[in-house]
Amino acid sequence: MLDKILSALKFKKEPLSEGSSLYQDKAKDMWLFVGLGNPGKDYEKHRHNVGFMVLDAVLEDNPSFSSYSKKYKGLFTAGQIAGEKVALLKPETFMNLSGESVVKAAQFYKIPPERIIVFHDELDLKPGELRVKQGGGNAGHNGLKSIQQHLGTPDFWRVRIGIGRPAHKGQVSSYVLSDFSKEDQEWLPDFVEKLSGNVDLILRENPESYSNYLK
Repeated sequence: MLDKILSALKFKKEPLSEGSSLYQDKAKDMWLFVGLGNPGKDYEKHRHNVGFMVLDAVLEDNPSFSSYSKKYKGLFTAGQIAGEKVALLKPETFMNLSGESVVKAAQFYKIPPERIIVFHDELDLKPGELRVKQGGGNAGHNGLKSIQQHLGTPDFWRVRIGIGRPAHKGQVSSYVLSDFSKEDQEWLPDFVEKLSGNVDLILRENPESYSNYLK
């Protein structure tokens, strides 16, 4: 009956695509969680990839998320946490070009910087320490630098996950692009799971409360 009415009124039924304005309007209140890292098996256990590790844990802990699909130059999925719409994004552009992926997802879903949460490794914090801040500099982190350049603002949130510094400054590159050590395995799995298990605090209260609770 409905088909006959639509035909009589000369309406054409078309599926709603992700590019439609209606789809985008519904997504305006979405959060974007970004995990930073480098794609591929060779990098997956590196210190630089701890952001990827956290996002993978969030996906596993929240059944509303489906498996990642390739979108926005990254691996992407969307679901709900604490009643809020949340997108998860792991850029596959390699760290130095992370902003290319982030800006594509943010622009499509019309997500403002204050609703973008970036999980990344932080040399200036001891292993297992956590700080959350909005805006500021990038402290030489090329992933953050790229995101700031592409968004045109530093005012996104950063979840800074401490990995410590190597003994010598000249070892920084090899240090972040190396697997976590055996000693790190004493704190890393539980810490990543704690980050994932309490990620709802970002949405229920504010991102800074997440840091305060997990100190």
